[in-house]
Amino acid sequence: MKFTAEQIAGILDGTVEGNPQAEVSKLSKIEEGVEGALTFLANPKYTPYIYTTKATIAIVGNDFVPEHDIACTLIKVEDAYKSFSKLLEYYNQVKLNKFGIEQPTSISETSKIGKDIYIGAFSVIGENVTIGDNVKIFPNCYVGDNVSIDDNTVLFSGAKIYSECVIGKNCVINSGVIIGADGFGFAPNEAGEYTKVPQIGNVILEDFVDVGAATTIDRATLGSTIIRRGVKLDNQIQIAHNVEIGKNTVIAAQTGIAGSTKIGENCQIGGQVGFAGHLTIGDNVKIQAQSGIGKNIKDNEILQGSPAFGYGDWNKSYVYFKNLPKLVKTINELEKKGNGNN
Repeated sequence: MKFTAEQIAGILDGTVEGNPQAEVSKLSKIEEGVEGALTFLANPKYTPYIYTTKATIAIVGNDFVPEHDIACTLIKVEDAYKSFSKLLEYYNQVKLNKFGIEQPTSISETSKIGKDIYIGAFSVIGENVTIGDNVKIFPNCYVGDNVSIDDNTVLFSGAKIYSECVIGKNCVINSGVIIGADGFGFAPNEAGEYTKVPQIGNVILEDFVDVGAATTIDRATLGSTIIRRGVKLDNQIQIAHNVEIGKNTVIAAQTGIAGSTKIGENCQIGGQVGFAGHLTIGDNVKIQAQSGIGKNIKDNEILQGSPAFGYGDWNKSYVYFKNLPKLVKTINELEKKGNGNN
């Protein structure tokens, strides 16, 4: 996929200085630029690279005035960083602009398929599935019976949606995601063995939810595991049965949330945080990475540690934690002096 400087300037409402027909087919950092690549200059500390980069085209601000000769073609814009971000978004849209149904696929005759959809090869669409308009399902995906997927949602290769689950509009479900596997429900018997408790609920993803690669969201025992509108989940997160995550909450990789815990709106949760089950976490809560949460949390708390406690208190305590060997040595010396004086 190639673009000329003239085409790019048109997308960005910029002006070309150099060859308007210069072509690029890839993107690169300015310090790693190669022929045929597009780059950008937004941070002044990278300015020296504009004179040495081998990139074919560079996006720069309108206020940029070169002090030396520049080999690449320039596209001048109001804000180089925002313009490059806009171009990335445009490039991504073009890259994902697929339509039609590839073969082989298995699509049940009872399923309802919307307009302008894409279903990649080796995908399976079960009984009574409803797929909205402009949905893209990449190769090797599985969509179970009675699933609903609303408009503009994307499933990348290898995603699995088990039966009865509901996926909203404008969601992104990355490769290796499993939505709707059985929750971890087992009951011990008198012999010390475990009997599986049937998990007959489902998972609901509301609109604009992003789910990172290899993340798993378990179906509810009864009712629904619910991921509210605008939630963003990183890679390799485990969400157990009957969990509910409030709208616009973001969670980083390798976090684990045990069953029936409710997390509020607009929370920010770092990587490798662990939540015990049946907890209630308030709105606007911030939890630092590797914290362990074993109790209910009120709105607006900032926590760190395992078990987690107030972030400010944790920082103060850490001063003492790291100085414990020194403090013990001081105490021992004082005790020796005290014993010598007796």
